[in-house]
Amino acid sequence: MSTPLSPDYQNGNVSFWRRTLEAAGSRPALPGDATADVVIVGGGYTGMWTAFYLKQQAPDMRIVVLESETVGYGASGRNGGWLSGEFGGSQEKYAAESSPAAVSRMQAHLVASIDEVITIAGERGIDAEIAHDGLVYVATTLSQAKRLQHKEAHQRAWGRTPDDFRILSPNDGRPVNVHGATAFGFSPHGARINPAKLVAGLAREVEAMGVRIYEHTPVTEVQQGGVMTTRSRVRAETVLIATEGFTAGLPGRRRDWLPMNSVMIVTEPLSDAAWSEIDWRGDVLLGSIGHVFMYAQRTPDGRIAIGGRGNPYRFGSKTDTNAMARPEDVDALWKQLTTFFPAVRDSKVAHSWCGTLGVARDWCATVAFDPSTGIGHSGGYAGHGVALAHLGGRTLAELVLGEQTERTALPLVNRRIRKWEPEPLRWIGAQLIYGLYRQADRRELHGSARSSFLGTAADRISGR
Repeated sequence: MSTPLSPDYQNGNVSFWRRTLEAAGSRPALPGDATADVVIVGGGYTGMWTAFYLKQQAPDMRIVVLESETVGYGASGRNGGWLSGEFGGSQEKYAAESSPAAVSRMQAHLVASIDEVITIAGERGIDAEIAHDGLVYVATTLSQAKRLQHKEAHQRAWGRTPDDFRILSPNDGRPVNVHGATAFGFSPHGARINPAKLVAGLAREVEAMGVRIYEHTPVTEVQQGGVMTTRSRVRAETVLIATEGFTAGLPGRRRDWLPMNSVMIVTEPLSDAAWSEIDWRGDVLLGSIGHVFMYAQRTPDGRIAIGGRGNPYRFGSKTDTNAMARPEDVDALWKQLTTFFPAVRDSKVAHSWCGTLGVARDWCATVAFDPSTGIGHSGGYAGHGVALAHLGGRTLAELVLGEQTERTALPLVNRRIRKWEPEPLRWIGAQLIYGLYRQADRRELHGSARSSFLGTAADRISGR
């Protein structure tokens, strides 16, 4: 590994965010057979928001949440801390099954989720280090600048205004001093969060509302009328699957959502001189417009946390071991970070980790509930899960309760999941796709003013 590491460097063990929790203890496992009205499989954002809204509307409902590890062990405790209104999936694909107006309503509800999460966190005393300063996309090549223009035109085509997204003019100034930047796009619909503090706070709240959460309780089978775990059974009329990127571990669901992997690093606190050179205005989120997506935030204690797609997929839909990142992926992120911000080169990496996110075959999220079986699910957020999990969890709760709302009529509701190809085709396809994305970025970096056809080819193969 060529990346400079701090003396207390840590790789894995969930994430840096988890290290910031005051008390990261664990809850007991399910002690024996149990009965509930609703059993939720998965202790992340989706499970917690579903439980929250069910209890809010039906306080007497008996709800059990089962988590195979600890609350927030998955993407909810490892993500980049982007609470954003970015769309998960293709508007065109959603519209083909509904209408453009319905897609616009879904976008509006997704943006509304940002304010709802912030409001609930404030009302419930959840200190998730939230800063609602928006998000910025940076282009560092001519081809990326053209893609940024395409993104703006695409937003306008779907009825979004400059108040939703716009390319910044020279008069706006640079929101952050990225080396080699050619253009910036800005959206106010983004807030920085500490993801682990948010999910931990939500867990405390739903427990206070009467929800029972059991950790270290892997579910081995989902059935109509309940679930089986490694040690016992929970009988429940309603069973909700909220495992997202870890869904492949459930019998019969290996090909529902592809467990795509992402890697993050966080620096030591940077010096005042480094921050002066970087000139990061406020706590705006930062993302790239490259084919291999990069996302970053400035932490409250003066670090930069940056992530991107590392080893994208493990054969057989396997997930990580203790969230440990590969050295070569850490090196790639360090190179990206120091290319953007040369002033960071005098710092070191304090923590690295990886996470797993769920991707549907068409890259579109789904919330579904079948009243005849009592089984439902929400997931396939494709890396935009902080706000989408809130929208998904709230919608899933309304479906369970039989409510008819604007949310239960959105295009993501009750979509059929097209299964991914069997192995080894899944693995070959994932390696090919991200190989093409990386090669496309390399070609564009060397001066091509046009967006590489390799990126377009990868999009078509992946189903995006």
